[in-house]
Amino acid sequence: MTTKTSTAEFDVLHALKVKGLASDEALAALTGLASDTLTATVDALRETGFVLRREGGRISGTMITPAGREEYERLATEFVLGDSERVAVDTFREAFGPINGDFKKICSAWQVRPDETPNDHTDPDYDASVVAELDEVHERVSAALDAVGTDIPRLGRYSARLSVALQKVRDGDTAAFARPMYDSYHDIWMELHQDLLLTSGRERGAGDE
Repeated sequence: MTTKTSTAEFDVLHALKVKGLASDEALAALTGLASDTLTATVDALRETGFVLRREGGRISGTMITPAGREEYERLATEFVLGDSERVAVDTFREAFGPINGDFKKICSAWQVRPDETPNDHTDPDYDASVVAELDEVHERVSAALDAVGTDIPRLGRYSARLSVALQKVRDGDTAAFARPMYDSYHDIWMELHQDLLLTSGRERGAGDE
């Protein structure tokens, strides 16, 4: 039997499976939970030993424990996809595959120019051409996310997060494209991909790198 509490706990544990170490802001974005509900849920999970807080240092936030991973697997048996949800996820996964392939090519172009020299972002015309390709991929993935979000709101929320990162890139923040641990477009894309694998129950394969 699922309750509001178990649903919130599953959402938080799922987000931590996707993100790893997550700030409160990141957890809110991933789960869609209100601030008070998120705080209460994280506190409850800490008391049961399913998550722990990492404070101070360069990085702080919440992370899942081995016991939390076991609890996630237990809760996952209570949150099996319904028929319409399964169809929506499978449809999105089929659409995502080729889009993901194109995105990887664009990331490569952002990092390395056609002459195989590193892109140092001193050529605004070249960067603009790559961002234009990213715009096209963004339109495609956003349409697919909006569709699956009707049945799986958690996946649909990635559309807005990707849009925020893309706008930062358009505004000249080159790090917002692919810098690790920056909430960059690439960071969020990788989280989406991991979320999709978890939601669909698939293992990561060669085509999922």
